[in-house]
Amino acid sequence: MSANGLNLIHHTALPRNGQGRGAPLLLLLHGFGANEDDLFSLAPYVDGRFLVISPRAPIVLQPASHAWFNLGFSSEGILIDPREVESARRTLCQFIEGVIEQYQVDPTEVYLLGFSQGAMVGLSLALLTPGLAAGVVALSGRVITETIAKIPDPGALAGLPILVTHGTNDVVLPIHHGRETRRLLTELPVELTYREYPIGHEISYDCLQDVNAWLTTRLDLRNPSVIN
Repeated sequence: MSANGLNLIHHTALPRNGQGRGAPLLLLLHGFGANEDDLFSLAPYVDGRFLVISPRAPIVLQPASHAWFNLGFSSEGILIDPREVESARRTLCQFIEGVIEQYQVDPTEVYLLGFSQGAMVGLSLALLTPGLAAGVVALSGRVITETIAKIPDPGALAGLPILVTHGTNDVVLPIHHGRETRRLLTELPVELTYREYPIGHEISYDCLQDVNAWLTTRLDLRNPSVIN
């Protein structure tokens, strides 16, 4: 439990105007083995209207190394326990509810940005909890097959903006994961944007520029009278 009563330890960056009340929320979801510091360095570079929050995943792997769910490894690839993914989804739902209440952000403008395992959790959270997210950015991750199978009402996801990016030189989650994610999401009524970059398992300058532009466009479309 964090000191301010929320269920996850986290970093917070206020919007440029210094007020969280009524602001859109950008939730940063780090990857396997990282922590709340990992993506928080992106906070100064995203649209200044966001309240940016970077939570620490609840599973402790070792000091300063955390995960949203455990990973197993076999000759057939990475093994994921869907029950742990569901536990992470529920934990984040509770955390987001607490953030909305405590920081008084706009509950209709919750954006998720996840890297690697954080992208998997962010996609699961948005696809299995229709109406929770106003948009999702999934960087160097993949959609979990079991998540697609469990979607309660695909029609409720109509128009959900999703940006998926992947490096063609990624050796941690090779590019076929990004392309399979594109294929699976294309079968849903979401508003998908897909980008590839000649990089590894990382966030490049070009990728960050595209992410920032995408997020700003989402805010501008929902708030045409508000200037960044």
